[in-house]
Amino acid sequence: MRELIESIAKALVDNPDQVRVTEIEGESTSVIELAVAKEDLGKVIGKHGRTAQAMRTILTAASNKMKKRAVLEIIE
Repeated sequence: MRELIESIAKALVDNPDQVRVTEIEGESTSVIELAVAKEDLGKVIGKHGRTAQAMRTILTAASNKMKKRAVLEIIE
């Protein structure tokens, strides 16, 4: 799931080399932290948070197939 978020984020931003994705795994829940450059933060969040919400929806669908729960956090 980390690779999925990383590939989506790199496609959205102007500085793909500054995209950092870390995954903190628990027993049933994974927290995926996404960090991008300051100037790319708006592109990842999108207008009214729509891009971030779409990424969370894709992540939820992928994690449901694996019978796990995943949460996306965008780090400033």
